Amino acid sequence: MIDSKQILWLDQRGTGLSTPLTPDTLPARIKTDEEIADYLKHFRQDNIVRDCEAIRHVILGHKENPEDRKWTLLGQSFGGFCIITYLSYFSEGIKEAFLTGGLAPLVNDPDAVYGSLVQRVIKRNEIYYAKYPKDIKRVRDIVAYLEINDVVLPNGGRLTPNRWQHLGIDFGMSGGIDRIHQLVFRASRELETIGKIGYKTLQSIQQAQSYDGNPLYAILHEAIYCQGQSSRWSAERAISQHAQFSWAHVKGLGSSELLLFTGEMIFSSMFDDYANLRPWKKAAELIAQTTWGPLYDLEKLAQNEVKVSAVTYFDDMYVDFNFAQDTASKIKGTEQYITNQLFHDGVREDCKDVMKRLFQLSKKEYC
Repeated sequence: MIDSKQILWLDQRGTGLSTPLTPDTLPARIKTDEEIADYLKHFRQDNIVRDCEAIRHVILGHKENPEDRKWTLLGQSFGGFCIITYLSYFSEGIKEAFLTGGLAPLVNDPDAVYGSLVQRVIKRNEIYYAKYPKDIKRVRDIVAYLEINDVVLPNGGRLTPNRWQHLGIDFGMSGGIDRIHQLVFRASRELETIGKIGYKTLQSIQQAQSYDGNPLYAILHEAIYCQGQSSRWSAERAISQHAQFSWAHVKGLGSSELLLFTGEMIFSSMFDDYANLRPWKKAAELIAQTTWGPLYDLEKLAQNEVKVSAVTYFDDMYVDFNFAQDTASKIKGTEQYITNQLFHDGVREDCKDVMKRLFQLSKKEYC
């Protein structure tokens, strides 16, 4: 693909000159939490595609042939969500679209998304503990230690029981179960031998959780599922219905009871536990109460004339397979390659095969 195409890589989570948003990169005029929240409202996929259109007009708008003014889009995960918004409002600028693990749920609020996600996360926990049954006790011992000790991470964040559970976000990636086991084993071993979790292990835990360096991911994650609704900490509400995620509940049960890790979920407590999320705490609360505008035009998608090719992962923990099938059915002309051999990071793990499948779909080479 690189040999035959000119490629423009867009950092869709760092829109605004593709600069990751941090407190020190906010415009000087923005000072209050209300002003910060209002500014952050411009960074969802609806405005991301507006940015893309502006860039397209600058790069391709001068072309004589109308077809040469269009570009082809490739989106992984949330990049695919952006493409579906693009198809909804600016399809005239798209020649063709490729999605990998990115058939977004066309919902109005996140509650159904997280209700489904909880079930997939429970399943991944069960697979994890079946593979590493000794980790049942190890995890319980680690969390019991974290409950009564103030454990500070290298950058000043706090490793609370809740934050420890956030490691489960890796369950849906290739090798994620094994990576989490290694952290559990190391932390458990250190508690047994030196009575605390060592600096190197704390550093590894911190590095396994990307929110400090990507505050937009935490602040706007639930908003990407909202149309005419507010998110109101949807994942937090969904998890509260399942006691096996609560250490307060599990610790009072037998020693064989599983404490489950959470998945790709954002919680209000994260804005206390993660050092670089703390400055955003009040703005994040305002964002959680915001009623959002539309992201998708179902009528336009039903009339879509742009060729759409998608690789869909049957066991994707992050993008629900059933939602993905519903979305594919609502975007006219969508073709899928469905596989249970790869996880959500398939394009990274086996890029050559995934891209080959996409191009085969595009060319209708199904054999």
